[in-house]
Amino acid sequence: MPFSKNKNFIGRTEEIDELERKLIVEQHCQKIAVVGLGGVGKTQVALQFAYSVLEKHADVSIFWVHALSLETFEQACREIASVLGLVGTENDKEDVKELVQRHLGAERAGRWMLIVDNADDTDVLEGSDGEKGILDYLPESESGLTVFTTRDKQTADALASSSIVDVEKLDLAKASHLFKKMLTRKDLVFDGTVIDELLQELDRLPLAITQAAAYVNCNPISVEGYLGLLRSTERDLIFIMSKEMRDRTRYKHTANAVAKTWLVSFEQIVRQDADAADLLRHMSCIEWKAIPRSILPVIEPEARMTTAIGTLWSYSFISTRNDSQTYDMHRLVHVAARVWLQQKGLMVETQKRTLEHLSNIFPSDDYENREVWREYIPHAVRIRDVKAGGHTDVRGKLCLQVGRCLRVDGRIREAVGWLEESRDLRAGLSEDHSDRLLTQQVLASAYQDNGQVKDAVRLLEHVVAINERVLTEDHPSRLASQHVLASACQANGQVKDAVRLLEHVLAIHKRVLAEDHPDRLTSQQVLASAYQANGQVKDAVRLLEHVVAIHERVQAEDHPHRLTSQYVLAKAHQAYRQLERVDS
Repeated sequence: MPFSKNKNFIGRTEEIDELERKLIVEQHCQKIAVVGLGGVGKTQVALQFAYSVLEKHADVSIFWVHALSLETFEQACREIASVLGLVGTENDKEDVKELVQRHLGAERAGRWMLIVDNADDTDVLEGSDGEKGILDYLPESESGLTVFTTRDKQTADALASSSIVDVEKLDLAKASHLFKKMLTRKDLVFDGTVIDELLQELDRLPLAITQAAAYVNCNPISVEGYLGLLRSTERDLIFIMSKEMRDRTRYKHTANAVAKTWLVSFEQIVRQDADAADLLRHMSCIEWKAIPRSILPVIEPEARMTTAIGTLWSYSFISTRNDSQTYDMHRLVHVAARVWLQQKGLMVETQKRTLEHLSNIFPSDDYENREVWREYIPHAVRIRDVKAGGHTDVRGKLCLQVGRCLRVDGRIREAVGWLEESRDLRAGLSEDHSDRLLTQQVLASAYQDNGQVKDAVRLLEHVVAINERVLTEDHPSRLASQHVLASACQANGQVKDAVRLLEHVLAIHKRVLAEDHPDRLTSQQVLASAYQANGQVKDAVRLLEHVVAIHERVQAEDHPHRLTSQYVLAKAHQAYRQLERVDS
């Protein structure tokens, strides 16, 4: 039992003070739960509390049981019975668990504290398949206190109601003290800045800190070198977090590797809440911070969704931001979840599903969606490099969606990168496939915005040539590509080519669209701009006066399109007057 260990504590004074306050203020308190993320130091807090109680109350007997299984609990009860000298512990048919329960429940037992460590599995606690669980064998007495440690806030609430102490990660000073204390190599030079950066990378989690120190102690590597490994590739990070290092502060036969610490909890969630397990798998494939609720797969009814999120929160795997609709996942839990998926052989399938989901819900490039796409893009970046076979079409779609939004957001260079990737992913489609042509057209527009005008013209000439071969003269996609090509030609100084193309587009629009159709009005306005660039200022004014007249007839006075057309007409009038002065 860990209670026999040396006192080797790292100043958990706040938690100990809170535990002692509950004993003093809540005098009839008989159950307390110590709850927190796996590896955060709950067992050490319970152990430090036990020593604190002993120092102040020498008459209190303290017992420790491990709740990983009913078998480990029974073995602990057998050791307790042996220490207490209870009759019936050997060569007797009496259940040792009931024997200890009955003894501690009696007044003659005096004052005692029973620490039930790792009370995480509800099947073990409550029993299953008609069998009793650990809770059925716990003693109750006005002179006794039971302290549970658990990873699950819901379990903590069920076990101890309001008498719950949350164990948080260490502050930087205590984390630094722990790390330095665990290092044993004499040749190491301590750089405070590097250590602080390392502790931030480890999120000041005690288990991660002790494992980092153990790794440095056992390998020819500096603290700075270890930090570099953490910050290099994900493969390095997963390897380090999965590495088993000896840790005397933990139970024998339990996982010491940081990533593996949470695997048991993941499996418990699978059994306890399938919806929460699905969300956990999804979150492991996107960015670990600033996760909008709207990006998660929809679970209906809403109560099921709330319960699933609550389960992950209960295990401290996620935290909620102030808006309650955005979540952060513990960074190391994010790594551990990916290890879990790999071990289960579920990584590729989960990545495919996540990629498909994000592609389906990613917003359009309408400017009013900008807040949403700004939230989603970091998660698209995380899933971008998925090379799942047979899903190049979905990746191509997502890259196009992100690229279009980035272009509207003014992040042109980034947009070009995403759109070029979409083009490459769709290169396997037939030359006249609409998706392939659309990507090339949008990429050409981004090239133009990025100053790569010649690249834009060359790509658009190819798109227009394909469209003219396979689409009817008045097909919207064919007209749109001609329209975009005209804009690129004008930017490239090919003004006459731009005028010719736009006059053709407008002629088709006049034939197939109503006079006040937005596309027809846009083509007239763009043609007017080309006329002005070509020196046909009078033609430009005439055309813009027509556009403004239509807008004033069909649109509200403050409509953006009406205001824009009026502004462009005013500029054209100004240019025409200047031209008249020159001629006179």
